[in-house]
Amino acid sequence: MKNRSKKTRGILYFLIAVIFVYIILAFINFNLFLSSLKFFCNLIIQIVPILILVFILMVIANYFITPKFITKHFKEPGIKKWIFIIIGGILSTGPIFMWYPLLAELKEKGIGYGYLATFLYNRAIKIPLLPIAIFYFGLKYIIVLTIIMIFVSIIQGIIINRILPLER
Repeated sequence: MKNRSKKTRGILYFLIAVIFVYIILAFINFNLFLSSLKFFCNLIIQIVPILILVFILMVIANYFITPKFITKHFKEPGIKKWIFIIIGGILSTGPIFMWYPLLAELKEKGIGYGYLATFLYNRAIKIPLLPIAIFYFGLKYIIVLTIIMIFVSIIQGIIINRILPLER
């Protein structure tokens, strides 16, 4: 609880400092202040629709993608297993440490280390963050990056499965 209030105070101090800098800027160079304020407003207008889309995507993902759903589909044979593991990693939400017990349970049920590594690797691809990434970096770059990340996660999973075969 103390850490939370400390963090909140830090955020509040930062906000006050920024407002203070803007007030000083308004007195020193009013045109620069107006230019900065206009830039800020334009940025907010561009980002708000993206944030709304992100919120909607997160609600949908949290509603449909549950640990039970992922566990069920991790048991699929062959290429289906890889596809579900990749999709599960991409759609998984929340802090990573919350997934460790589920992944440990999957390992005990016979899911190889490579599949678990692929799942963890694909957690870096976040659908809710894609619209903002596209906004800043462009669609072509994000598509190439995502495809490479998925491809490399499969290679990584295969290598790990060969190095660390599941002991039975």
